[in-house]
Amino acid sequence: MFSSFFRCAKWALWAYGGAALIVLSLIYQTHLNVQINDWYKNFYDIMQNVKDHDVSEFWAAIWKFLYIAMPYVITYMFVSFFASHWVFRWREAMTFDYLKFWQASARDIEGSSQRMQEDVYRFAKIMESLGVQVLRAMMTLVAFIPVLWGLSAKVDLPAIKDVPGSLVWIALGVSIGGLIISWFVGIKLPHLEYNNQRVEAAFRKELVYAENDKKNYAQTPAIVELFTGLKFNYYRLFLHYGYFNIWLTSFSQFLVIVPYMIMGGGLFTGAITLGILVQVSNAFSQVRESFSVFINNWTTITELRSIHKRLKEFESNIDYKRA
Repeated sequence: MFSSFFRCAKWALWAYGGAALIVLSLIYQTHLNVQINDWYKNFYDIMQNVKDHDVSEFWAAIWKFLYIAMPYVITYMFVSFFASHWVFRWREAMTFDYLKFWQASARDIEGSSQRMQEDVYRFAKIMESLGVQVLRAMMTLVAFIPVLWGLSAKVDLPAIKDVPGSLVWIALGVSIGGLIISWFVGIKLPHLEYNNQRVEAAFRKELVYAENDKKNYAQTPAIVELFTGLKFNYYRLFLHYGYFNIWLTSFSQFLVIVPYMIMGGGLFTGAITLGILVQVSNAFSQVRESFSVFINNWTTITELRSIHKRLKEFESNIDYKRA
């Protein structure tokens, strides 16, 4: 999976040069994110004290935001566009690397077409998407933890106001707790996803054979039996994803108000301004979302684990081994 792209001289420039370009673009995005967070404080302080400012300062703040936001949008679009090409090269490398071993194999490997067409693409696509998000999360943590640590000095809540970096520890604690709970709530999903691909493959195989031989394949009893297994597995998936999504949505919505619960009292006592409250809320969200990158992508990770398991089985069946 990895060696066909990252250990092949033919693809070295795309694999490592492309990855380096994506990383540099993400660093620049993170830099712009920090600038936007600083902009929040100044802008909302103007909104809170309009009597002490004139309209020219308001428009100056708007233009400053556009000056920061436009490069951010362009960089975001570039990363998305370039990463799509990068993923397709990875898919190409995997496909033709597997092809040599599959053609040389004498075994009748069930679902091999799906492995080489769908699973290879999904694996590369998810790895790119998840990899970009993890890298962005790591860079955001490096940039925003010092910001949030400094803003923790503004906390006016008696229980935690004397704790250095209290907002950082709260974001970390909430994220770790959410990750542990998500693990237990969604513990059955990877196995169900794996089974789902197996029953889908069996159903599809019967229909493919029937295209050339309708007399011996896709007879009603066989189709009913295969579809019953398909339906049973899907119903189980719907059930488990149902309560997992209830947990994930509830958790995400609760976290929106956490920084306001912590900092809101200080706004009424005059300890902080509206600008600081909004700045803290944004910085807290950036850090918390970065800590929670695996929670937010749990269903994607579940799918990736299932695909990885199927591809490892396929590699074993075709005796795949890269020198």
